[in-house]
Amino acid sequence: MNQTIVWHQQLSDQQQLVKEPSDVLFLNDNRQIADQVSRLSFDFARARALAVETQDAVAQAQQDQGSSSLEQYKGLVEMAGKSDQKIKETQQELETMKRQLPSTSGQKRFLLESTIAETESELALLQARRSSIQNMIDFVSSTASGSRQAGLQAKIEELARALPASATETGKQNLAEINTVAGSNPVSAASAGNGQKETPSGIFALTDELFTLRRKLNLLDNAIQLTDSLSESSKALRAPLLVKVRELVRRGDELTNQPDSLDPVVLAQQKKELDSLTAQFKQLTAAMLPLGKQVILLDLYKRNSSHWRAVVNVQHTATLKGLLTRLAILAIAIGLVLGISHLWRQVTFRYMRDVRRQHQFLLLRRIIVGVVIGIMVVVASVSGLGSMTTFAGLLTAGVAVALQNVILAIAGYFFLIGKHGVRVGDRIQVSGVLGNVVDIGLIRMHLMELGAGPAAQPTGRIVAFSNAVVFRTHAGLFKQVPGTHFVWHEVSLNLPPDSDYRPVEEKMLQAVNKVFADYEEKLGVQLRRMEHTLKTMTIHSLHPESRVRLTKRGVNVTIRYPVDMHHAREMDDRVNREVLAATEKIG
Repeated sequence: MNQTIVWHQQLSDQQQLVKEPSDVLFLNDNRQIADQVSRLSFDFARARALAVETQDAVAQAQQDQGSSSLEQYKGLVEMAGKSDQKIKETQQELETMKRQLPSTSGQKRFLLESTIAETESELALLQARRSSIQNMIDFVSSTASGSRQAGLQAKIEELARALPASATETGKQNLAEINTVAGSNPVSAASAGNGQKETPSGIFALTDELFTLRRKLNLLDNAIQLTDSLSESSKALRAPLLVKVRELVRRGDELTNQPDSLDPVVLAQQKKELDSLTAQFKQLTAAMLPLGKQVILLDLYKRNSSHWRAVVNVQHTATLKGLLTRLAILAIAIGLVLGISHLWRQVTFRYMRDVRRQHQFLLLRRIIVGVVIGIMVVVASVSGLGSMTTFAGLLTAGVAVALQNVILAIAGYFFLIGKHGVRVGDRIQVSGVLGNVVDIGLIRMHLMELGAGPAAQPTGRIVAFSNAVVFRTHAGLFKQVPGTHFVWHEVSLNLPPDSDYRPVEEKMLQAVNKVFADYEEKLGVQLRRMEHTLKTMTIHSLHPESRVRLTKRGVNVTIRYPVDMHHAREMDDRVNREVLAATEKIG
């Protein structure tokens, strides 16, 4: 009984893994068979318990022939047997009437319903009487033996509480239901899977489905093993009973084949032996037949579970193939993206000579490749694009709000490195800070600060600016035209109102031109670069030029001249010396 209860309880584990329509069909079939197997086990146990208790009572009677309690016990046992028979007959009659109820109508239906209600009341009364008799049998049995606290019947009923009533009470299911289960087509159950839920397509969903199917296969394997074990136990219990029945049959055949005796004593003795054989035969077959039926049902249960396992195994194989196909497609797609990335890198090094520009394009390549691979992995991992789109939208909105400054800085990076953009080494002015660019990152750039004045020497400080500065209205970012690094400086002299400024202007211009001649060629190269870059703009030549202004104190003569930023101090010093030398001669 313990083994049967453990075997029956594995149905609850199967219930937890039911997800497909085919699973429901197989589980319902298994549940019906399992209930019948359990009922047959209890029928066998009750029959054997009744026989054992009767044998104990007979043995006790041989020791104490005058025991009134034993006579009472035997009477109770007979009453219990009659009550059981009456209960079975009433239950069968009740089931028959219930099956006839749907096909009747009118007055006959009303009469049949009344009869069913009356029969149910009779059945309740019979069961109550049977319970009272059983209580007395248990009490008498326990007091007669002295060593047992309760009879076998009581222990069996105690075990019965561990299972549903449909799995322990006789008459809950008839032979037609057994035939229905036995005739169920596993192919139709398997084909019911065609109406199953939508097959998952994402890697995560396929992996979860694969583990679920693997658990289901293990559970079914365990159920088949338990069924085999229970079937072997049932056969082992049935074997000695079958041997005894065969002996009884053989002895009965011998008695019936003997010639009729004319001696009344012999006839009486033969009758007594035949009655004993009949009683023993009924007692043994009452226990043996449930075991025989149980073996057949267990074989049916095993075949049904095997068909179920075959269907689950097909689903497991299909899911595994789907997962491997998904992973293979993802690997091929990632390999293709990486191949394009490698080709991009080769083209960048081959056709782009500017190292800074190469770095920018390679950085852009890494960003695009990372984003594309991430999107591919997400799309391959999820099943529903609708849920993924909703999730991605909410996630993007949250990230945009939390990292808006970072996003602006990243966007500003591409503006900074674009056409006419900033390069490492360029001299720029940002928010009033003048400096040379030493680094441009994805988020920020660094400047080496330069001091004010024409010399513009480093101050020893590094200034960091977010790349988002390009979107600020009042930030003010200034830089040289790409390929140029010149600025305009000037030298001036104040003359008295009554002096002649023309000789002074001429001498000053000659002095500046003398110094400028040493740098004119280099500045000419920068001029041509600027003309090539700014094709739509008109560029004037880079030469010194004079300006004369009237002031309150007299006349101001100013000479403007272009200087190379990298040699500005040297040029200013030479211009000042030449101008002083030229004006001293005039003075």
